[in-house]
Amino acid sequence: MAGVLSFACRADQPTSTPATPDNAIDELVVTGERTGPGLWHVHGAAGEAWIMGTVSPLPKDITWRSRQLEQILAGTRVVLVGKPFEIGILRALWLFITQRDLLMVPGGRRLKDVMPPELYARFEALRARYNSDPDKWTHFRPIIATAFLEQAALRQVGLSARLDIGNEVRALARKHDVRIDEIKIAGVRDFLDALKSMPPAVEDTCVVAALATIESGLPRLVARAQAWVTGDLERIQSLPESAEVEACIAALNGDARASDLLAKIRRTWALSLDEQLRAGGVTVAVVNMDLLLERGGLLAALQARGYTVDPP
Repeated sequence: MAGVLSFACRADQPTSTPATPDNAIDELVVTGERTGPGLWHVHGAAGEAWIMGTVSPLPKDITWRSRQLEQILAGTRVVLVGKPFEIGILRALWLFITQRDLLMVPGGRRLKDVMPPELYARFEALRARYNSDPDKWTHFRPIIATAFLEQAALRQVGLSARLDIGNEVRALARKHDVRIDEIKIAGVRDFLDALKSMPPAVEDTCVVAALATIESGLPRLVARAQAWVTGDLERIQSLPESAEVEACIAALNGDARASDLLAKIRRTWALSLDEQLRAGGVTVAVVNMDLLLERGGLLAALQARGYTVDPP
């Protein structure tokens, strides 16, 4: 789900002051230096790799530093990070002008005209809770509108989906004169292609997942973020996705275009790490935690290729 919605989550818009929800969650405040969980160690070929798992969202004002990573970087040959999925304002304007049929509700209609009534009622109740503008996001298609709404809810509890630990690792790599290889996994065109072919039933399933996250899943995201900044991997693994999010992931995996995109992400990381491990020396990689830990995920794929994977 995160891969398909990443464009919407990155495309910030100004928001009015949110209303305070009845069941408000205390904002997550993080002070001091935080390291995140330890690193997985992968070996078994000419080289070795250290993999840092990241989560999103994270505390919006986090100060991050990993002394373990800095020590490893002193002898590292290359750092692998995902290429940032960012677009400038001119590119964003071009998209909204030329791709309105993909991002916006077509034909001059509004969100309420295309969203199932029960889902729209839930959306509107949450919109009123987190934003006082009744017309906010009303012209976006459901999956985009709910992504914006989820972002607004995250901000209210002190979380942000825009933080990129990869940028921090890039800075450390430059400090140690380590080569940085950006892994381009998906771009704007991949995202638009996935939206173009997404069946309404799949979109509705993922809208349900986003609404359920806002309604009842924020405490889990706060706990997961806190577990990451304190390095509590066991706690992260004990916080499974909700049934609604699992249903969305299953629906995306069952949709040809979205499934191709997700498979491309998994395959690209596995091939890139395999290539670096065979090249020799030390590699550091920054990878999404879900991609690492999911059933049949990246760690399992590396083990299937004959590598030994030592946990943090």
